[in-house]
Amino acid sequence: MSVVFVYMTTRDTEEARRIGSDLVRGRMAACVNVIDPMHSLFWWDGKVQEERETVLIAKTSEDRVTELTERVKSIHSYDCPCIVVIPVTYGNDAFLKWIHEQTRAESAPGPQNKIQEL
Repeated sequence: MSVVFVYMTTRDTEEARRIGSDLVRGRMAACVNVIDPMHSLFWWDGKVQEERETVLIAKTSEDRVTELTERVKSIHSYDCPCIVVIPVTYGNDAFLKWIHEQTRAESAPGPQNKIQEL
């Protein structure tokens, strides 16, 4: 049972909540934390940019990372969204078990349980 945190950024709270809700409802994440505001400095289009962004941290099982990443890329507003995986090496066993149970593929909604917008 490998648990990971997936760190992501979005343009604003609304997009973060929409993506987070989609991931949790689809059982790709047991929980998503939304942290706002964050100020980012980065290179883009050949110059240093400064923007306000919102952070998402998804708690999930390692076996859901590919699906989660592809889903975020398909609904994210950025051309090149930040999506990075941070391995969890130790933690409260009950909490880690809960994450694993909530993200089991067989728990994911089928066609009759279409993911709803927040």
